[in-house]
Amino acid sequence: MSGDDKIEVENINTPGRTERVDRAKYQAMREALLAVLPDVAPGLTVAEAKAKLVPLLPADRFPGGAKAGWWLKAVQLDLEAKGMIARANTKPLRLYRSG
Repeated sequence: MSGDDKIEVENINTPGRTERVDRAKYQAMREALLAVLPDVAPGLTVAEAKAKLVPLLPADRFPGGAKAGWWLKAVQLDLEAKGMIARANTKPLRLYRSG
């Protein structure tokens, strides 16, 4: 893999630390997550968001939704760090678009 196949992601829980992940999977999950999250609080639980976004994911990258949970969490934390999505102060955790 060349360096162009990876993208750096942030984590709101560990500021200043980045990870390099597969660019195509990240982009696919980011697009799907932003498509399903509402613009207003309280938003969707992570489980609700996952249920809505799995059908939007490309089957060649996420066959049968494989690894969707891990990628959802990675993209969620990155987008939170970038201020594009936010958490509602609820239990369970709910997410919505903020950017």
